[in-house]
Amino acid sequence: MTQSKIEMMQDNVFRINGTGKGSHSYIIRGSRANMLIDSGLDSNFTYLQDSMSSIGIKVRDIDIVVNTHEHFDHIGANRYFQESSIIAAHRFAANKMAFNDRFVTLYKSGDMNEPVLHVHLWLESRSRLDLGDFTLDIIHTPGHTSGSICIYEPDKKFMFTGDTLFAGGALSFIAESGSLGDYINSLKSLETRRIDTIYPGHGEISDNPGNDLRGAIVNAMNLLNKEEEVTVTFTDAPQ
Repeated sequence: MTQSKIEMMQDNVFRINGTGKGSHSYIIRGSRANMLIDSGLDSNFTYLQDSMSSIGIKVRDIDIVVNTHEHFDHIGANRYFQESSIIAAHRFAANKMAFNDRFVTLYKSGDMNEPVLHVHLWLESRSRLDLGDFTLDIIHTPGHTSGSICIYEPDKKFMFTGDTLFAGGALSFIAESGSLGDYINSLKSLETRRIDTIYPGHGEISDNPGNDLRGAIVNAMNLLNKEEEVTVTFTDAPQ
């Protein structure tokens, strides 16, 4: 069965399913403002635009675009919004984007166009965005990258996790600006919040975030222990 381009997750929250290497994009239609979370690949912009049109939203109707982190598969289509929308990212991600750090944004691995990206709003952890009937808290969750964030709706108890947390507790890779230790710390900090549903940047949604967080922490700790074993073995090897 072919998956729909766009699906309603709950009232006025929609997911545009990623294609190819592209991330999912999410639209929150608020009573005061509309938000797009992650614009996806530049090369998927026509697909994104068509999906938005199917729910009656045009590019100019998006008031703010929030990027969960600085990788090209999440920020590539920003250019089509930056003249009419506020582009926002955590300051560690914004810095990489603003200075066109192709090594960290992974543009070295390819999207179709050279990035010419601007970030209007450099976010900090505990920033709050009020869309009217949705209030969204920014949580800095470094690990996958230094600028990774999760976006949490405390009243409705759902969270957009980008590449920080996936269904089933699967781990993302540790990217050039990331840290496995930071990753574990970020996951443990998320455990302190009540979360009913997670909407990740790739893959399926999770209705059991508690289990997925615990699984992700175990997986990350196992990976850290393996890295420590490799380091010790290398260090102790005869010269």
